[in-house]
Formats: sequence, structure tokens, C-alpha cells
Amino acid sequence: MRYPALYPTFPLFFMLSRFGLVWTLLFCLVAVGELHAGSPGHASNSAKPAAVKPAVVDESDGIIRAHPGPWGDIEWSSMYLEAPDYILESLRKPDPNPHWTFPNTTEAQVRDLLVRSGVPEDMQKRILDPKRELTREGALTLFPPMEDIEGMKPEVRETIYAELGKYPENEYHHDPLIITGNFEDWLRDTKLRPELQNDFRKLSYHMGRVLAFSDIRFLINHATSDDEVEHIFRTITRTRTLVGTLKISPGSNAQQLVSYWTGNRPSSDVLPILQSATERTGGANLDITHLMPPMARRRLYTYPTMDLLVRGRLPDCHWTSLNFFSAMPQDYYLDMRLAANRLLERYDAVESPYIFGDMLCLLNAQGQAIHSCIYIADDVVFTKNGENSLKPWILMPLQDVKDIYSRDMAGGIKGFRKKTQNAM
Repeated sequence: MRYPALYPTFPLFFMLSRFGLVWTLLFCLVAVGELHAGSPGHASNSAKPAAVKPAVVDESDGIIRAHPGPWGDIEWSSMYLEAPDYILESLRKPDPNPHWTFPNTTEAQVRDLLVRSGVPEDMQKRILDPKRELTREGALTLFPPMEDIEGMKPEVRETIYAELGKYPENEYHHDPLIITGNFEDWLRDTKLRPELQNDFRKLSYHMGRVLAFSDIRFLINHATSDDEVEHIFRTITRTRTLVGTLKISPGSNAQQLVSYWTGNRPSSDVLPILQSATERTGGANLDITHLMPPMARRRLYTYPTMDLLVRGRLPDCHWTSLNFFSAMPQDYYLDMRLAANRLLERYDAVESPYIFGDMLCLLNAQGQAIHSCIYIADDVVFTKNGENSLKPWILMPLQDVKDIYSRDMAGGIKGFRKKTQNAM
């Protein structure tokens, strides 16, 4: 059976924001630095950050016990989200025939790539069989045999797929499925039969510091029913997120907790539940979700809803970061110019260690923000990793975010803190 192209008309399927909206901060970083130097009071916050050690993982129960800090005693655990039916139903499935496209490339150049990648000579001949080639509008497209896709060594796959990933024509190599955390945990609760799970294991490859998967067409080709195709697509939307619990005991520093989680904002709507929890005899356990501002509290662990899908532009990482403290999210943050202006007006540059609500921008070598996210606590951030319908709002270790964008993050991380007078 053959399936039409996967992409709906509005979002690209696996497009990470580093390949979509590139938010230029070259002038912003300089100007904000000057504002910060001239107005040090704007960056002050009595919830003083403290240097912390990495979280401790208890392998016996899967609980990640955060090192104590100004945020209090937190326990993290992992779960996996999958896209809901209304999103999956909007997607068109791709043709199951794997193909590689090389724009403005000759067969000789592709052969050189195969040789450099360590592809055996007999496999080269099969891949470059003239019957498996198509040249159109200057682009050379190859249709490699299934057995050769399956039989490639990991290091060969990494090299070839890195080259394919340079071209948007190779959508699943350009924007692959990214798997963070433990791969077997990610795979364990899927509804895929063992053979397809083994295909995931064999065809996954390292892309920088993360595990990636691009051979979706291969899996579809091996599906035995329409239901299995749906299981495959549900599986490739699986996204790991952290769930946090703040454990408040009679010995907890109530003033410090209130100061940290409200950001010293008297109007914070989490103040009542925090005060109640800290005054409760015997202590209390609070889901971190309840300590988020309204926008983040509403969207955490969710996917874009249908009303957002029909607008033609979906919220991205920068929209998410700049709207973090907003009672009513503002869509003009999708405009890079307006977003950069708001950063100039309402934020000061800050250095690590960061505190709740700080905006972290991951920069490329040119000083452009390829991604942004919000610091929560214990090096865990609130993030949306891409402008598309299959990227939910999640809590993620900052290191995982850095790993995802490591190929482009030559400029490091720049932190920004909302100015006190505008944080109310």
C-alpha cells in the first residue's frame, strides 16, 4: 500500500525551531548587556540562587531526587506523552519507499560520500544502480534497497544521514525523531510488535549527543495493517517529560520557598497554595504544575489544540518563553522583531546560576537564538522544542535540551531575567 505525503499544510512534521524561526539577538545581546550594567537593581531578586550539584537518580524506583536548593526538596520522575488522535488524524502518511535526495550533486560525489562513509563496494553498486536513480531539476534521488538500509553499520549510517540531513528534501533526516533519556524506557510501553521494536534499535543512530531515528518509511514498509501504521506514527510522537513533586515538610524554609516560586511577585496566583502548604501540619506534596504561572500551568504536558492549529502559525519556543508570566498569551511574540523588542524592554541579562522564570537562549556561532526555554529549578526547564503540532510543552533537563541543539549551539547559553517592576 502507498500513502501520500505525511505533512499537513500548516506545520512541518519534525521541524525543530533551530531549522525554522531563527530569532536574531545580535543587537539585543549587546543592548541588554548595557542596560544590565547600568541598572543592576533590575536583575536583583531576594530568592538568591545557589550553586547546586547534579540531581541524584535512585535506580530502584525511577525517582530523580534533586539536590536541595532554594526551590526546596523536589522529586522528579519520567513519563512519555503521545500525540492525541485529533493531531494524528490531521497527518498524511508518507510513501513507504525510502529515498535519499542530493540537490546539485553528481553521482560521482555521492559515490565519494559512500566510500568515505565506509560503505562496502557491493552495497555501493546496489545503491548506485541506475535503475534506482532519478534525476530531476538538478537533484539526484536514490532509492536504496531495504536490505542495505537495514544492513548499514551504525557509523556508516551516522555519516550518510548527517549529509542527508543538510537538505530539507530529506525530511526525516533533516528533522529526525529525537530520543532523550533511556532508549529502552522510551520503547518499552509502545504497542509495536517485537520485530518493529528491533527495527527501531537497529536503525537508530547518534546525532551529536542524542539518539536519532529517520527511517520512518522503512517501518511503514514493514507494517502489516493500517492499525500498525497508526501505532508506528503514535510511537514516533513519544516525548519524554519530567513530572516534579515539591515535598514540603515541617522543617522546610517556608519564606525561601515562597520567595523562590513566586519570584517575589506579590500578585503571583500560586501564593495561596504555597502559603497553605507551608503552614500545613505534617507538611504537603505539591505537583510542580500548581506552581507554574497560568499559561504554563494550562499548557504543560499538552499538545497544541485545534484552535491553534487552524491559525497557520503555531506557538514556538520563543512564544512560550516570553509568554511564561503572561495571564493572556500574546501571539505577537511569533513576530521575531516584536519578540526581540520585548526582550530588550523587559529583561536583563543574567549569569548562571539561574532561578525560576529566567529565560535561557541557546545561541549559535553568530549570536542568534536557535532556541529558548524557561528555567524552573534544579537545571530543569519548561520548553517547547519546535514549532509544530507534534511538539508538546514539557519539563526537560537542561542538559537534554543542550544535547538536542548541540550541533548548532556554538554560542553557548545566555540568560535573561524579567525586570522586577514588570514582573507583577
